[in-house]
Amino acid sequence: MTHSRVIRPEIFKHIPQLVAGISTRHGGVSSQAYQSLNLGVHTDDDPADITQNLSLFCLDLGISPDALARSYQVHGSEIWTTSEAGYQTGFDAVLTSEQGIFAGVGIADCCPILLADPVRQTAAAIHAGWKGTVAQIVHKTASAMIAGGSNPTDILAYIGPCISLTHFEVGDEVAEQFNHKEKRGARWHVDLKATNAAQLQELGVTQIEISDYCTVANNDVFYSHRKENGITGRMLAVVGFQRRG
Repeated sequence: MTHSRVIRPEIFKHIPQLVAGISTRHGGVSSQAYQSLNLGVHTDDDPADITQNLSLFCLDLGISPDALARSYQVHGSEIWTTSEAGYQTGFDAVLTSEQGIFAGVGIADCCPILLADPVRQTAAAIHAGWKGTVAQIVHKTASAMIAGGSNPTDILAYIGPCISLTHFEVGDEVAEQFNHKEKRGARWHVDLKATNAAQLQELGVTQIEISDYCTVANNDVFYSHRKENGITGRMLAVVGFQRRG
């Protein structure tokens, strides 16, 4: 069975100018633990392989790697609002209203959230692990879009593949910071997807697609930091609007 390099959210498919997708672990050139489409630049994979993988992924999306706006992520809640491509440090969300610039975040169990307002041509990519989720990074980013003029009812949201409630076992100190959780035996499990969806719904964002994929359960399709004991690749989640004309 051959797997695609890209998963394209259904919720965005009717917007002609919008480019959005999340990479899988398939269709690349990396080997061993990083097999095969590793897009994580801060892994110990061969940098030349990562560069080639990024070219393959962007080719499938129909964009240039040079048009990506990304950051080294720190599990915080800072937003890089940009009209230019490039690579920053310290941001876990990238927000752009510039056509031809594509926001991207890396993931391997944390929750990727893609937001797009087709009316104002504004898009954001968000990396939300448990710390970012507790820090309300999704709420903050959607709020920034709304403050910039977006109507919440125009915003389309995709909550992508991440570690699921079933597999995200946490300690009491983490669990107490979540409303969406379950006690399973002696341990708590928390739900990143439901928690981030609730943050969007609080703001009046109602057009939300939530992926069924779990990075742990579907480790054959995605990288999982937890399942693979920290030695693994990264997927990339990308969103943005093509230039008109």
